[in-house]
Amino acid sequence: MNFKKEFYMQRRQELVAAIAKEFPQKTGVVLLIGRFEQDRHVFHQESTFSYFTGVEEPGAIALLHLDGSAVLYIPATQVNRAHWMEGSLTTEQKHADQYGFAKIEHLGQPQAGYHASPLAPEAAYENVLAKLHSDQAIFTCLPASVHQYVEQKFMLERLKNFSPDRFSQLIDISHLVAKMRRKKSLEELELMYHAVEVTMIAQEAAARAIGEGVEEAHVQASLEYMFTEHGARPAFPSIVGSGKQSTILHYNQNNQTMRAGDLVVVDIGAELNYYCADLTRTYPVSGKFTSRQKEIYTAVLETQEYIASVAKPGMWINNKEKPDQSLQHLAVAFLEKRGFAKYFMHGIGHFLGMDVHDVGNSSEALQEGDVITIEPGVYIAEERIGVRIEDNYWVVKDGVECLSAELPKSIEEVEKMAQTTLHDIPEEESQADIEIDEDLFGDDEDLEIQ
Repeated sequence: MNFKKEFYMQRRQELVAAIAKEFPQKTGVVLLIGRFEQDRHVFHQESTFSYFTGVEEPGAIALLHLDGSAVLYIPATQVNRAHWMEGSLTTEQKHADQYGFAKIEHLGQPQAGYHASPLAPEAAYENVLAKLHSDQAIFTCLPASVHQYVEQKFMLERLKNFSPDRFSQLIDISHLVAKMRRKKSLEELELMYHAVEVTMIAQEAAARAIGEGVEEAHVQASLEYMFTEHGARPAFPSIVGSGKQSTILHYNQNNQTMRAGDLVVVDIGAELNYYCADLTRTYPVSGKFTSRQKEIYTAVLETQEYIASVAKPGMWINNKEKPDQSLQHLAVAFLEKRGFAKYFMHGIGHFLGMDVHDVGNSSEALQEGDVITIEPGVYIAEERIGVRIEDNYWVVKDGVECLSAELPKSIEEVEKMAQTTLHDIPEEESQADIEIDEDLFGDDEDLEIQ
């Protein structure tokens, strides 16, 4: 729970108000489903569920009533879960009050063990099923995309199989949720800036670890140590690709040895307090770019600087109907003039937030409050040259503000970073502290983060 309970209560009220406005003739409840635990991974709550509840309890379900009240349902287990997992919720009213719910109830009959399973029998959900009625709509996130809300869709289908009549009026509200989540509040921006700061520290650690004969895995270990030290975790599998691997967009084996004369693409992001960063830098293994590498690097950097200079509300990340206002098409045209467009094979950027590829439609115009990446790249496999430069930008009234502006990216600065090893850094400077740039957000005495 990152914010005060009132913050989540307000979000729930705004969602209910948006539903009432779009579906004025409908009555019903909003159903949100949390994520389940997996033995091989540290638990991570589903982003939308976290956005509206702040609850980290696995297997939970929230019912939001259109009158503004909300009830949280948690799995019942045959053993005392608190003996196994720290911070587990109970049905005590103090826990309901903590999160701004009217009450907390069990989903149904106790399940075996200490954690819930998505394959639990109907009895495990009998209490929440009893609150759903065939004559009422169920508003939930059920987009057509096969990549979104996968676990929730599975659970909706399973619950529907238990009691089909109760789920006869499923209404998708993912577009309303996306609209809310896209626009970042100042409180969210501060959390994202923390994640960016940690990622910048990790990039600096990666640069110091790079060198001829060094394993990519060693660089990965160096940068992810910084994540852990600052209470973060990787927002996605860290990419440390050298030589030919620098041209593989989502390479994450990180098992090659770096060679002199090659480049290394380091694409990483910290997730801290459920908000993500996503930054990429490209370093020369030998500490110096070759003339050809400089040519390509300069083209990529100039593309990023150009796109950042034109990005603003009303522009699109990608819109083939309006190429003159589409960042994607403008980037391709810019690289075309330099002879590199055919080597740019991915999007110019994406929305960023609680998910690395956050909710939002790139074919919709940018709006104030969005956070996006701008990440041009050129990948020439036959030359073993891959270059990507990526920064995170906050969309403001008349343009964009770079949240990661303090991370060096000029040729001279990057060469200096790549030539510096941990042995060259005084001990007191190697322990980087996070300091928020207060001027970035302005004065706001109402920023209160728990």
